[in-house]
Amino acid sequence: MGVLYVVPTPVGNMEDITLRAIKVLKEADFVLAEDTRTSGILLKHFDISNKLVSHHKFNEHGTSAAVVERLLAGATAALISDAGTPGISDPGFLLIREAVKAGVEVQCLPGATAMIPALVSSGLPCDRFCFEGFLPQKKGRRSRIKALAGEERTMVFYESPYRVLKLLEQLAEEFGTERRVSVCREISKIHEECVRGTLDEAMAHFREHEPRGEFVVVVAGNDPATKS
Repeated sequence: MGVLYVVPTPVGNMEDITLRAIKVLKEADFVLAEDTRTSGILLKHFDISNKLVSHHKFNEHGTSAAVVERLLAGATAALISDAGTPGISDPGFLLIREAVKAGVEVQCLPGATAMIPALVSSGLPCDRFCFEGFLPQKKGRRSRIKALAGEERTMVFYESPYRVLKLLEQLAEEFGTERRVSVCREISKIHEECVRGTLDEAMAHFREHEPRGEFVVVVAGNDPATKS
């Protein structure tokens, strides 16, 4: 029986990939990629000439069964996304679930993700936290934020540049404008930036400076003593 390797890839700086990840990508029988064009650039950078197979959120329901069959037959596959760790706000969960159900060995390599650097560098408590990923764009968005108002752990959100200011405004409505926040963008890239302060201060910053890049928003948990 083969092995399904879940391989994190850099979220920005190419040097963030691990030596083990490069080895697995070179030796796997095939590589499952969210976007073969994007992943092709990564593989070329590390002189990896392996077969890329398209596997993304629009086809994973139809392709997972065939991949599992190949794994059961002894093939070894490496699953990657465009950046970061597959399954974390990226395709991968469905295939991993089906491989586990079929008894295939699944190994996830440690590696790059935008969430952890943003959390650790925020200056907010990171011993206990909850990851919310991308909130719904429309239906259920406000109700989810409202439900998190009393959450005492540090919260981590992913957001696009087009909705990050809206997210901060909605958080301020439910959490209060003085809640602490760290807004990080373009992690490990040339224009990496973290804006730390209150929600009010973060909103003021991004009203003055147009949001660009991909964002990780880290928000302090509710402190019952301050009735935030």
